[in-house]
Amino acid sequence: MTILTAETTSLAGTRRSLLPLWVGLVVYAVLISVGDRLLNDPDTLWQITIGQWIIDHRAVPHVDLYSFTMAGQPWISTQWLAQVLLAISYTLGGWAGPVVIAAGSLGLTLALLARALGCTLRDSTTLVFVIAALILMAPHMVARPHVMAMPVMVAWVAALMQAADRRAAPSLWLLPLMALWANLHGGFVLGLALIAPIGLDAALGAPQRRWSLLLRWSGFGVLALLASCANPYGWDAILASRRILDLGAALRTIGEWAPTDFSRIGPLEITLLVGLGLALWRGVTLPPLRILMLLGLLHMALSANRNLEVLALLTPLIIAAPLARQIGGAETGEGSATQPAGGAIAAALSLAIGGTLAFVTLHAFAPPQTHTPAAAVATLKRLGVQRVFNDYDFGGYLIASGVAPFIDGRTELYGERFVVEQYAAVRLRPPAKLFELLDRYRIDATLLGTADPATKLLDQVDGWQKVFSDEIATIHLRRPGAVHSIEPKIDPTR
Repeated sequence: MTILTAETTSLAGTRRSLLPLWVGLVVYAVLISVGDRLLNDPDTLWQITIGQWIIDHRAVPHVDLYSFTMAGQPWISTQWLAQVLLAISYTLGGWAGPVVIAAGSLGLTLALLARALGCTLRDSTTLVFVIAALILMAPHMVARPHVMAMPVMVAWVAALMQAADRRAAPSLWLLPLMALWANLHGGFVLGLALIAPIGLDAALGAPQRRWSLLLRWSGFGVLALLASCANPYGWDAILASRRILDLGAALRTIGEWAPTDFSRIGPLEITLLVGLGLALWRGVTLPPLRILMLLGLLHMALSANRNLEVLALLTPLIIAAPLARQIGGAETGEGSATQPAGGAIAAALSLAIGGTLAFVTLHAFAPPQTHTPAAAVATLKRLGVQRVFNDYDFGGYLIASGVAPFIDGRTELYGERFVVEQYAAVRLRPPAKLFELLDRYRIDATLLGTADPATKLLDQVDGWQKVFSDEIATIHLRRPGAVHSIEPKIDPTR
């Protein structure tokens, strides 16, 4: 019986050590199989273009180099390293490159989450959190820099929470992780902000060492702040994040920054209701500071859809230890082996690489046509127009095609008023706003979605001639003598 128990415990430990590996491998395989969806964001196009510019010039941008409306205005790219990696992957593998790097980053993110949770929670509980995170993250799983920073975010917060659970200070070896994060994405500011509440939680849990812990966490916070400045822009990288938060009404015009909509039931509402029900049923309680952190993450997620993945990935890390004490955690045998064997890692990597190469030879990845109006932009180039009023979602493709856009996804460059005005003009709110912008910026042509309200109006306005139209985009050229081509439809019986 003793031998049987020992063998069972050993096998449980092996299964547990392989759980993160399986999670990462399965997530990666699923995302590769639906890889085109990872390209379903127009910003990926200009991210790659800027990354290639950085490689070509061996410098980072400090002013706008692409639009004609903001040319020469101050602008920095806090995502420069991720953009370079995207550009390199695109050069090496075409569109398969960004797909692989995004799928790999997401697989690694959830593998790290499973590994961190597996130190305290049972396999079943860990998998519930991983699946919930996967569902909540799904809408924002695209080949963009924030995805490449996710593994760093999970590793950083997991290490801080583990230090707090041990009532110890974080290791200084984490500082290079913050420096890496600060070069990948502007979200590193959240990592800095979390140091204070997590450190205070650690100090409050150790009354006899409270002041010494506070001092050590404070010192770590200062060093982390300095490490975050180890980027080409220094302190300005932190200030750039503030400019995005100051965009106000402009953020509500962008889907990923819009507040959560509860008019129809969705994944977030289901997750919140299930979590609340389980907490009431099992009587789960959390320390005050962890409640504050949880409420802060929830507020972020409710304020902007973009923050759903932050809530999904960080909430389990914050509540894992107290939850394990109340509902039961990993058994001693299971938690004893948290590192998979080197052979298993090598086998998983070989399987992932072989499967990727096989799939890529059979499938050609490409962004959706809704964001890549190739025929329309080719027409613009033939016409030789310089000042084009474009749909927001076409800005990335214009930059990638070498055409200066009116607007693109770099919202912080254009500012709140500009973005709101462009949004209102395309939707005719009011119609006069469209013609005001066309005159103010001396627009030569428009490149708008064929279904956009502004497109329908320009069909009926003298002085604007439709020169191209397909199911994706329509071009109107300013020609003073042109007569509108479509008569307004009027029903005389009404």
